[in-house]
Amino acid sequence: MGVEKGAVLSNDNGRVRQMWHLLEPLHAVLYFAPQVFEEAESLGYDTGERWPSYFALRAAPLGAPGPRRVTSAFYSFSPRTVAEHIPAAWDVAAPGKVIEARTRGIDRAYRALFGERTDSPDLAEAAALARRAAEAVRTEGRPLAAANAELPWPKEPHLVLWQAATILREHRGDGHLAALLTAGLDPVEALVSFAAIGAAPADVFASRGWTEQEWSAAGERLFSRGLLNADHTAADAGRALRTEVEHRTDELAAAPWQALGDEGTARLAELLGPLWLEVLGSGMLPRETTLGIGKV
Repeated sequence: MGVEKGAVLSNDNGRVRQMWHLLEPLHAVLYFAPQVFEEAESLGYDTGERWPSYFALRAAPLGAPGPRRVTSAFYSFSPRTVAEHIPAAWDVAAPGKVIEARTRGIDRAYRALFGERTDSPDLAEAAALARRAAEAVRTEGRPLAAANAELPWPKEPHLVLWQAATILREHRGDGHLAALLTAGLDPVEALVSFAAIGAAPADVFASRGWTEQEWSAAGERLFSRGLLNADHTAADAGRALRTEVEHRTDELAAAPWQALGDEGTARLAELLGPLWLEVLGSGMLPRETTLGIGKV
């Protein structure tokens, strides 16, 4: 993945999106690494499927939130799906214990993934740059970014890198929800419209827990707005709306990279490339996700 030094960031949403593409897999290790599953299992979570630990690991920085707050912050999940795991997750382990376990799991996972790179000068430089960007985020109206930004920074560079990637990821995600709300897309409509433009097959979104009836009803609402065709493929207006959502999301995610500057952002992209390749090459992450990376 070649990155040109000195690339211009100003008014360049492509660079903002590139940083998301590079950092998202580094964050997502949390939800798929066997080392993290082992740590979650040691706390008492069922790791036969990913969701019991997912909800605990992602929501723990919020404290011990109830299902309404988690549904609000996560947005795309059915309230029923959230209620299957929250607040039961806090009966298994307190949020502080979950955060400690996820740190141990990421430490082990990154060491397994990156080997000697873990203690390299390049990774330390990447961690320092990513932290600078993460410390520049504005957290007003961004609950998940704010919750992760409040956590103390670890000392080890590879853990600093993961925490920075997580803050930046959730900062972007919180902004994406604002863009969806502005576009008038409720949680299930957001998924239906995303599937309709080919971001991922519809069955990939089944994990969010919406029934066939709810999915179909959302499609009918979007059809009545002229956003879907009769066969529930995306109409031109639907594609335009989703393009606007992505554009607005990029705009809302730009501030940390503007603060880091063109040179710092380009250098971070260069340093992240080999780590990104290691994560993707491990086969740990699924090929199809609900994020539409590389397709939108």
